[in-house]
Amino acid sequence: MADSEQNRIHQDGSASQDRLLTCGPPQGPSPSPDRKLVLHVDLNNTILVWDAATGQGTLAALDGFLATVTWGRMDQQGKWEWLSDKPSLLPPCEGAVSHYSQFGRVTDFTSGAGRRFRGILDEHLALLRWPKGVKEDKDLSVKGEDGRLYHWILPSFFQLLQDLVAQGAEFSILFRTFGSDLPRVLSAMSRTLTQGLHPLFPDLPDLKLSVNQTPGKIRCNKKEVVLTRGEDRLSTRGGPRDLYQYLGSVTGLGGFQDSFDWWSKHSCSELGGKPLWVDPFDPSVQHIFFDDNIRQDDQYTIVHPMVFLEPGGEQVRTVCTTELYDVCLVQNDLLKAISDPGYFGKQIHICQKNYDQNLQQGAN
Repeated sequence: MADSEQNRIHQDGSASQDRLLTCGPPQGPSPSPDRKLVLHVDLNNTILVWDAATGQGTLAALDGFLATVTWGRMDQQGKWEWLSDKPSLLPPCEGAVSHYSQFGRVTDFTSGAGRRFRGILDEHLALLRWPKGVKEDKDLSVKGEDGRLYHWILPSFFQLLQDLVAQGAEFSILFRTFGSDLPRVLSAMSRTLTQGLHPLFPDLPDLKLSVNQTPGKIRCNKKEVVLTRGEDRLSTRGGPRDLYQYLGSVTGLGGFQDSFDWWSKHSCSELGGKPLWVDPFDPSVQHIFFDDNIRQDDQYTIVHPMVFLEPGGEQVRTVCTTELYDVCLVQNDLLKAISDPGYFGKQIHICQKNYDQNLQQGAN
């Protein structure tokens, strides 16, 4: 990342060099059980295999995701050569680029250039199938392009809710999306958590989780970030501390639509991404953002992480994604989220241990 992008950003726009967080491997004591988790969760290709904005159904969305996690390069004759037979979030070697990065969005990826990955597509589609013999549910199931019924919201997400409550964790969940699915997701979650209609999780009402069905908005401009939800309105005009405290105090499940136009205006880079504030001096709250478009290359990532410089202060600096990777930023692995019911919980545990390590370093 360029030096200018690693500089801390003050309220007046001035910059200086400083680093407070450094990511390391999971180690040390178990995570603090007293720290609240605020989970910011993207929708498409994170907990939904579906994209209303692009018109992609389950098959097309999963097929498209595979193009972003399979790697190759152009050879000296200008032909594409594969460098891996297995999908991975990160490139398998230096010089590898994803098929999506090289060629953009293509239809029927696994029927053409990516046919070697067709078995992986079919395997995960089978895991996504709506239970046989169970009636279609307008909120929880969706018909794929092949006419079959699939889960609309990943079962692993509901497993996460059960696991967090069973562990006695204090947590809240904020859906963060550029798309238009937020009202439908909030409605589906409210119905599922109160009526117990999920065929795999009939006891969800026992969790006693609330859902705020009023969609909020987060909008950015050169002068401020503005958050609105219902009658609530907060701005960073005087500093971001109020928004940080607001997001840290929410309860239950809710959500905000972020601004795709702002991200696009910044060439889909970190500086136009979904804002996330992190206070490395705060032992009581940990924010973790799950999004499939979190990238270690800040020129093509979707979250704008900002770190407070001192306890209780207002000044923040923009940090590079690698500094918070697996601490507060999780690049969602859609394939694992489909195949492993405990995927989200495992990722949270990694982030908690890394966060504890950073808190200790910050205190020193």
